[in-house]
Amino acid sequence: MALKVYVIAALVAVAVADTIPYTPPRPSYIAPAPAGPAQYEFDWTVNDANYGHNEARSGYDTQGSYYVQLPDGRLQRVTYTVNGDSGFLAQVEYEGEAQYPAYQPAPSYRPTPGYA
Repeated sequence: MALKVYVIAALVAVAVADTIPYTPPRPSYIAPAPAGPAQYEFDWTVNDANYGHNEARSGYDTQGSYYVQLPDGRLQRVTYTVNGDSGFLAQVEYEGEAQYPAYQPAPSYRPTPGYA
């Protein structure tokens, strides 16, 4: 008898649930879009490794530059602009002269001492 009650209750629950339309909840991580064009400015540098980046944006106009110390001793500086749909326009410059010191490997083993 109890089994019949459970089966009937399950069928009623399925019938009722089928008539209620499902609407997924709105995700909580979606924030409303900001009103107006994007505007920001940032700048950071690392003096020990000699590299950094700065950028400023006002609406669809973006300007910035970054630089990095290359392994050959030169400083590479990239200055870029983006104006609307014109694309990314970059100018690359190098400061200094490339240095390639001669490689002299250290001995990887030492002979064992002779015993008399």
